[in-house]
Parts: sequence; structure tokens; C-alpha cells
Amino acid sequence: MKQNDGFIKVCKNSELKEKIGRRFFVDDVDVALFKVEGQIYALNNVCIHQKAAIIYDGFIEDGKVTCPSHGWQFNLKTGKVPHGAKGLDSYEVKVFGDDIYVKVFKKELR
Repeated sequence: MKQNDGFIKVCKNSELKEKIGRRFFVDDVDVALFKVEGQIYALNNVCIHQKAAIIYDGFIEDGKVTCPSHGWQFNLKTGKVPHGAKGLDSYEVKVFGDDIYVKVFKKELR
């Protein structure tokens, strides 16, 4: 993975399939990447419900990803749950040509 201004090259756009998530580790952060109608979204891959790293395998519909384990839903853009509360971390994505870059941040432990 190549880094550029805090953004790290993750994959090629051509490697992503419509509404099929992929899992990547970006600077040690577990990330789920999705392509929906040409737009790329990046969310933390670890479900907040039972801490399972399976969001990438979720079902995509109406701008949300549904966790395959217990059906929790998260907004693809914001990571929030339907009633607007905090959900998954969402990460900034940039596309240069066919290359996809993601800028992650790590949770600070207190």
C-alpha cells in the first residue's frame, strides 16, 4: 500500500464489484470497502454490536449496509445507525484514475 498525504492506496476500482464488500487492513485498521453506483465508501469493518469483523460481508440496500450476523444497519456515508446515533467509523476516500485511497484514523484508548 502506498501512502499519499495521509491517504493510503488500498486497491484498484476495477477490483471492486457493485454492492459486494471487500475487507482491507489500512494502517492496521480493519476497513470494509463498498462500491455502490460508482461511489466508493469505507467503514470500519468491526460491528459495534458483537465486535465481529464482518461488515464487508453485509447486504447493501437503500444506502445502508446490514451486518450479516444480527441485522444491524449502518449508513454507508456516515456509518451511523438508522436513528442517527453513532455507529461505525467512516473514512474519507479518494479515487485517482483506477486507484482507490483511504484515509483512516485509529481510535484513541483512554
